[in-house]
Amino acid sequence: MNTSQAQRYNYFYKPHIINLSLQGKRPSTIDSYSRAVRRIAAFFDKSPDDLTINQLK
Repeated sequence: MNTSQAQRYNYFYKPHIINLSLQGKRPSTIDSYSRAVRRIAAFFDKSPDDLTINQLK
């Protein structure tokens, strides 16, 4: 992931965690959801919002 993509990822990742907390999700659920997002980003080496539907399938 290049610098621009990493910044974009962080821009969306932090509010995602905050929103999960505001929804009342348990810490273990927040951890699981955030870990899944991080793993997807690492696997494809790009921000998840840049992935196609086929890549997500």
